[in-house]
Amino acid sequence: MRLFVGLGNPGAKYASNRHNIGFLAVDEIARRHGFAPWRRRFQGETSEGVVDREKVVLLKPSTFMNESGRAVQEAANFFKLAPADITVFQDELELPPAKVRVKIGGGIAGHNGLRSISAHIGNEYRRVRLGIGHPGVKELVHSHVLSDFAKSDRAWVEALCQAVADNAGLLAAGHDASFANKVHLTMQAKGFFDKGENGGEPA
Repeated sequence: MRLFVGLGNPGAKYASNRHNIGFLAVDEIARRHGFAPWRRRFQGETSEGVVDREKVVLLKPSTFMNESGRAVQEAANFFKLAPADITVFQDELELPPAKVRVKIGGGIAGHNGLRSISAHIGNEYRRVRLGIGHPGVKELVHSHVLSDFAKSDRAWVEALCQAVADNAGLLAAGHDASFANKVHLTMQAKGFFDKGENGGEPA
């Protein structure tokens, strides 16, 4: 069994924020793979289903971002999962928009959701880093992540979430590099990257 955690802030006010791309990704996985209806538990919402013969539980914490670890720990304890069984979908300032990287462990780069999760379950879980771009100066980071995606962003956000959902079976099976590469090639084929770019490797 795998636990896929989407990070975001709860409520309509935040639904279209850049910070909530993790929620958008797991919502698309649920849709694409015909998961069960969402239900409230573990201080969040969960949906269960199967992706390429692997049972997967999706979790969207209902706490705010900086308390995400409480929900993740509760779910992990209930299902008796190790950090290696947990994949977190997060917004990533340090990647250009529409880029994806996958890594296990490592730093949290100031991400409050990751900080909370690491404090509750340790650091050795998988992160799917979904690029949202950096505003350019540190002082604008807070407003950048808590602002809605621009209309011009909607095409790549939708395409990225679809590519993540289409290839979620590779993540469930632990084929991180193949997942990252397939998502990159899909986004490249749809015209979001120059053909010369090589961004498929996990970092």
